[in-house]
Amino acid sequence: MIKPFVAILMDSDSDLPVAKAALEVLKNLGIQIEVKVHSALRTPDIIRTYVADADKRGVAAYIACAGMSAHLAGVVASLTVKPVIGVPVSNSSLDGMDALLSTVQMPGGTPVATVAIGETGARNAGYLAAQIIALGDKELANRLRMERQASAEEVLAKDAALQQQLAG
Repeated sequence: MIKPFVAILMDSDSDLPVAKAALEVLKNLGIQIEVKVHSALRTPDIIRTYVADADKRGVAAYIACAGMSAHLAGVVASLTVKPVIGVPVSNSSLDGMDALLSTVQMPGGTPVATVAIGETGARNAGYLAAQIIALGDKELANRLRMERQASAEEVLAKDAALQQQLAG
């Protein structure tokens, strides 16, 4: 059986600091990852070949990180029926709003799930890709539940510490 993986694509190597947040989430959850730099506008034939090959090899989802005009997620979505998660990157004078709007405004029938601008968005893209894979992987779903529980316990511990500080 082919183990599903997540392909993280960046329009430029300058997007790596943002993409690393998704990488960390996926690695911590034990999910196989491929990372590539493929420009939507400068290497469209390479993207077409890569997506066709990744689809055949068992990619479960794509995460596309791009700034400015941010065409990468839309181009990938046009080439596959696998889920595509777009991460807008803030690398322009518009603080990522241009990338956000370019990523989220896809025509009907070519969806791109779009997350927040920057590292928080990339982290959520990693979790969303993991949740997609967890639909068919009970062990992964359990790891995600345990991570959420640990996060909740961390918040409760912080609240308890605050309450104790305020009472003292």
